[in-house]
Amino acid sequence: MSTFVLIHGGGSTAWDWHLVAPLLERKGHRAVAVDLPIEDAEAGLEDYVQAMTDAVDNQVPGDGRKDVIVVGHSLGGFTAPLACEALHADGLVYLAGMIPWPGEAFMDWWTNTCHDREDVDSGSDAAFFNWVPGDLADEARSRERDQQGEWMSRPWPADRHPDVPTAAILCRDDQFFPPSFMRRQISERLGIEPVEVDGGHYASLSNPESVAEALDDVACTS
Repeated sequence: MSTFVLIHGGGSTAWDWHLVAPLLERKGHRAVAVDLPIEDAEAGLEDYVQAMTDAVDNQVPGDGRKDVIVVGHSLGGFTAPLACEALHADGLVYLAGMIPWPGEAFMDWWTNTCHDREDVDSGSDAAFFNWVPGDLADEARSRERDQQGEWMSRPWPADRHPDVPTAAILCRDDQFFPPSFMRRQISERLGIEPVEVDGGHYASLSNPESVAEALDDVACTS
């Protein structure tokens, strides 16, 4: 049994994981998700990490922290490696995730990865909610929060990526982080092959079964 620490993306909430978490629990795992303090402009990545570690401390008994796997979705990729270190985790997963270089600011990531050269539809329906059922997309929009943070213009504070088994889940129908872009980013920044699932950027809402299955596979092989 693993404990999955699930980190939501920018402007979002722990609700993003509400379909994936019970599927993981049915497979015998624990799942911990929490709303990060993203609306506080003064909150830094260290505060995001503290929110995750507090949630684990409150929800998981000490003997359940032997196999922790941290999962970061989208912007959550900037927090996930730091939470991985803080929790002494045994694994790290990026789900359609931003993979930062040491010392790289969020604001610079877009040009450094050449995402600014991608042909991306700026509309939220196409970029984020393709494949997501209408009722879930409406609910997700109603829960959107204003992503703040001076940290986004500052260098990412880690000097390396965690030395733990790492996986990256690519969403084949993602129109915000297109598959060709993600394959390149994952290869260049992690040196691994992606795990590919059907679904758009919010595969946790459009294809939670495949996301849970991919995470379960990570737990079985890490």
